Amino acid sequence: MVATNFSTKKPPTLGVRCSSHFTLHLSTKCLKLLFFVHAARCGSGPLVDVVVDRYDIPKVCPREVQTEDFVRYHFNGTFYEDGKQFDSSYDRGKAFISQVGLGRLITGMDRGLQGMCVNERRRITVPPHLAYGSIGTGGVIPPDATLVYDVLLLDMWNAEDKIQIRTISKPASCSRTSAASDFIRYHYNGTLLSGETFNSTYSRNSTYDTYVGQGDLIKGLDEGLLGMCVGERRIIIIPPFLAYGESGYGSKVPPQATLVLEVLLVDVFNPNDNVTSEVKEVPKGCTRRTVTGDYIRYHYNGTFHDGTAFDSSYQRNSTYNTYIGMGYVIRGMDKALQGLCTGEKRRIVIPPHMAYGEEGVKNLIPGSAVLIFDIHVIDFHNPNDPVEIRVTRKPPGCNATSEADDWIQYRYNCSLMDGTLLYSSDQYHSPSVTTLGAGKVILGLEEGLKGMCVGERREVVVPPHWAHGENGAAGVPSSAVLLFELELVELQKGVPEGFMFVWTGDAPDSLFGALDLNGDKEVPLAEFSEFIRLQVKEGKGRLRPGVDADDVIKNMFDNQDQNKDGKITEDEVMLQEDQAVRDEL
Repeated sequence: MVATNFSTKKPPTLGVRCSSHFTLHLSTKCLKLLFFVHAARCGSGPLVDVVVDRYDIPKVCPREVQTEDFVRYHFNGTFYEDGKQFDSSYDRGKAFISQVGLGRLITGMDRGLQGMCVNERRRITVPPHLAYGSIGTGGVIPPDATLVYDVLLLDMWNAEDKIQIRTISKPASCSRTSAASDFIRYHYNGTLLSGETFNSTYSRNSTYDTYVGQGDLIKGLDEGLLGMCVGERRIIIIPPFLAYGESGYGSKVPPQATLVLEVLLVDVFNPNDNVTSEVKEVPKGCTRRTVTGDYIRYHYNGTFHDGTAFDSSYQRNSTYNTYIGMGYVIRGMDKALQGLCTGEKRRIVIPPHMAYGEEGVKNLIPGSAVLIFDIHVIDFHNPNDPVEIRVTRKPPGCNATSEADDWIQYRYNCSLMDGTLLYSSDQYHSPSVTTLGAGKVILGLEEGLKGMCVGERREVVVPPHWAHGENGAAGVPSSAVLLFELELVELQKGVPEGFMFVWTGDAPDSLFGALDLNGDKEVPLAEFSEFIRLQVKEGKGRLRPGVDADDVIKNMFDNQDQNKDGKITEDEVMLQEDQAVRDEL
């Protein structure tokens, strides 16, 4: 078949038309059917109408060719008498395109294509008076030639067609659908109506990213992508005049091709979008919320809009730690981290212009990706925070309170702010002991233990700069805020650093006279020990707490026994200006 032979631009004598003109509608339920329009032959005479042999019919045929439809098909044209080929669209490498039932084809083809399905193959036998008649054409078709067309229908459409949308699946929850001026990311498989693939984002492992409803796409797709939910799948069928039309696109999309796109919407946002936060859980008794300049530790799971995970602090078993509102994190997160409570859980949705933008992060975040963070605030603090002390129990008659140099015994539980227990004195056989001011515990705990009565209980919140700082410690994460639950069990008033004994009042006018209990002018260790213990018993003096009394007294005696003869004489006694016996060891 010479393509121009079926155009109305040829002389009318080349398109002989039957006097009885009607439309034929073919059922697709027949697997193979040979039929005749009117009588195929009169007895043994020539064919009087078109003969159609539907020798390959697709199982699914949603639409059949009707009058005024446009069609695109391949064919081989041969003569009925000898089978010799006179034309072929395959040889030209280009399918034939025309409109059916309006005289733009020879009458036999106008009738023979009626009721045909896409991907159907049929053999159409056209008698001369419904083909090129007694004249023939162009030296190619001789007079009175019966023609046989072996046709494969590739496409059909009508000028009245609109895009068709078929929803395959839709998420149960859809809070937002794509609208004009939105930016979307989607995957698609693109096929022609015949099923031949022309493109796929899956094969490139990359979404197609574009604005929608603004003319950046072919018209049919611009319309077909509106109203979609993230995670929705739909089939969009686009007629040629809403696709690439007469020009086609490259070598993959031929001219006048209907396009079928199976689309999965991965992401949607608008350039005017702001960060959104959905509160999932807020602890009771939240008295303080994060502000700019605070330092926060939080866990998170990071996903894209379609649910695909890209990062998680839980997998690393380490919180993400950062300052808030100071540009250390993406702009959207910097904003979303403000106004949070310790222990709070939120879902944060960050549009790409407040995240990683069009560039994304190589091998991790695609360009123009909306990010979703499910966060759990572990703790936060400000570098200027003091130790926070809350008294939970105060015994009556609280007279003596702990202070520097005191020896104390206390119970404690040490936890993170999310309740994770780190250490407890209950793990040991007896409560913990320390001398306040001796630098044996972290500064924040030392601060929290001051001013306590025996039996008093406290909750003490210790920011990291009063605890283990950015480096943390064994079992303590870096920059962790610690919560201590304290109870003071025992208190022994202490002595200044460097001293083993102090007078609680005035020292005796004659210290040696007081020491020499039997008046023999010498004081051995036993007599010295008896004197010191008597002063402690009567409340006149105080030994260093937390150390064995015998050892302290022996050290004090040795310091006074300057010649090491086992006794102290009057000239060996040294009374310090502050009335304390000095430890010079």
